Amino acid sequence: MQRFASLALASLLATSFTGAHAQAWPTKPVHAIVPVGAGSSTDIVHRVVLEQLGNELGQPVVVENRTGAGGSIGTAVVARAPRDGYTLLANGAAHTILPAMYRALPYDTVQDFTPVVALGSTASVLVVPPAQGLANVGELVARAKARPRSLNFSSVGIGTATHLSAERFVAAAGIEAQHIPFKGGAEAMTEVMAGRVDFFFGPLALVLPQLREGKLVALAINTARRSPLLPQVPTLQEAGVRDAEYPIWFGLFAPAGTPRPVLERLNQATQAALQSPRLRARLEELGVEPMSMTVDEFGAYVKDQVVLNAKLARAAGMKPE
Repeated sequence: MQRFASLALASLLATSFTGAHAQAWPTKPVHAIVPVGAGSSTDIVHRVVLEQLGNELGQPVVVENRTGAGGSIGTAVVARAPRDGYTLLANGAAHTILPAMYRALPYDTVQDFTPVVALGSTASVLVVPPAQGLANVGELVARAKARPRSLNFSSVGIGTATHLSAERFVAAAGIEAQHIPFKGGAEAMTEVMAGRVDFFFGPLALVLPQLREGKLVALAINTARRSPLLPQVPTLQEAGVRDAEYPIWFGLFAPAGTPRPVLERLNQATQAALQSPRLRARLEELGVEPMSMTVDEFGAYVKDQVVLNAKLARAAGMKPE
């Protein structure tokens, strides 16, 4: 009941938020909360983009890491923040995965947030050890079908994008494989290089140096288009596996009830920031491709991602804690 009363008040305030006020916004620094640790891909990508966004807004965007409980602690802070656009959530795919992992979050992922703008996405690369002698995805699938449940794959943890990316591939390819979660990307990747793990969907920026040195073999990427950083590597669909795309994406969210003019201002300013040649060059180094979506388009995308991740979690046998 309290939530509905708060949203009703926010709606009333939004109707009085005129275009003139929207043009004046922001009049002070904007705070963006990253609910995961410093140095993570989510943290790095957001900091790079938000620095340029501050230039577009004429006010700095102050980034703060509030970690814990899989990211739900920092996310809950934003859910309870004033609905004025001055406190934002800087997250991405993980935001839509948490509902499938936790039975009782201190917020509602869909009802308590308004998706504002997508920043970009990065591919995960299906990599295998060179010693396996696999030349393409078809050979990996054939090996898995010839020896059911004999293959394994690594991830950076249960319910992470690297885990669900592999689960989507396994389901789409019609194979079975054992999941081995690790605490970080370096360990998950090293175990593949050593031949103790059969495959890994590693974030592009993480595995690219090892691919260039021949320590890993790339069989495919999990996005709809090939990456300019790995133009010779086919997409999963080109490799014969349909409906297996699972890019890692990043975006900004505001508390539900934030006035629409503020949402539009944030969306348009971010889109302008993403056109900066310097920012685009930096994102390319990180293996991130900018995304262009309106507020409504991004909102629909996020809802679809929540549904998709719930489906993948059930298929993988994950039960909310």
